[in-house]
Amino acid sequence: MSARHPVFNQKVLIDTTPLPDNIPKVREIGASSAPLLSASYFIGARCKAYNDDYMLCKMQAHGKGELECMKEGRKVTRCAASVLDDMNKACLEEFRRHWGCLEQNNQQLWHCRRAETLLNTCVFDKLKLEKTIPGTPEGETPVHLRKKQIYSQNH
Repeated sequence: MSARHPVFNQKVLIDTTPLPDNIPKVREIGASSAPLLSASYFIGARCKAYNDDYMLCKMQAHGKGELECMKEGRKVTRCAASVLDDMNKACLEEFRRHWGCLEQNNQQLWHCRRAETLLNTCVFDKLKLEKTIPGTPEGETPVHLRKKQIYSQNH
């Protein structure tokens, strides 16, 4: 046994330096990981152009560019916030059911396919956003559209 006692000196550090005036102001989203995961494919569908601009900026800055790409990053945040707002207005019950399921099942999508199907239908019908999974092999049914979910406890 060691005679040395642990010392914890971790503190929350908040940078209060204001951003330059040329960087547009935007409110943070303020959502936890479950709602963001639930909405992620719809955010990707609506915000693809903004995400691509941001990633291009970061690539051209060679991994740096935190301040140089802040303007593009703020556009991504605004777009994602608009998707969440629209989902809350149009499909609140389905959205809450899905992200609540994710929260209770360790963020594993395959546990929540039933709630996901209801959410996908609502978002498509009311917001015209469709879930597409990047990299799905052509000719293969995407996992969220399969009739039988093999590994799901909530068939």
